[in-house]
Amino acid sequence: MTPAPDLQQLIDTIRQDAGTDDVLDQLGTAASTISDLTSTGDAALGYFVDRARGAGRSWVEISTVLGVSKQAAHKRFAESWTSRPAIEYYTPRTKAVVDAASDVARGLNHSYVGTEHLLLAFFTQPASIGTKVLVAHGITEQAVSAAVTAAVPAGTGSGDELGFTRRASHVLQGAAGEALALGHNYVGTEHLLLAFYRDSAGVATTVLTGLGLDESTAWAAIRAVLENLEKAQ
Repeated sequence: MTPAPDLQQLIDTIRQDAGTDDVLDQLGTAASTISDLTSTGDAALGYFVDRARGAGRSWVEISTVLGVSKQAAHKRFAESWTSRPAIEYYTPRTKAVVDAASDVARGLNHSYVGTEHLLLAFFTQPASIGTKVLVAHGITEQAVSAAVTAAVPAGTGSGDELGFTRRASHVLQGAAGEALALGHNYVGTEHLLLAFYRDSAGVATTVLTGLGLDESTAWAAIRAVLENLEKAQ
């Protein structure tokens, strides 16, 4: 396991970042650094808790691994399943996909927005990285539509305001965790695509794996696209 920086390394880093011998400036830098480390650490831990929940692990199992009570683990992390997505970090294309999901749901006469609607909405943004990865692996809008219709038949009507399902909310929130894992400060369609795999029972995940795009393949494809983009810059 990669060791965390020891106390002396952390102190030296803070002093270097402060760029001055003024003790108050150093204190301010220390406070900011520790706050960032705490936030990043919490986000990273939440990322793996979400993945464990998506894999069907219980709060009892998770709390045992974390060494805390079930109540403590649930109180700290359960909110991440339904909390507000980090919309302010979404790229315009990602926002467009999320917005289009409601129209997709209405087109199927569904009264909710699920992961299947988010997946179909990717095809409204053909130039996005997530959609390009889908198409490159032979996953077309027609194929996804057929698979979704087979899994979730059309409804009988939908309302004006459609809410996201628990699983869809989990995907929207989890996309920020996928961005963090890749070291990105924005949430793109590629992160949204990877977030589907956090819940193996979601309709979108079932459709994707059924069409031949499992999580490891998606990860490899997205990394390859990102590396090519970096080389082109």
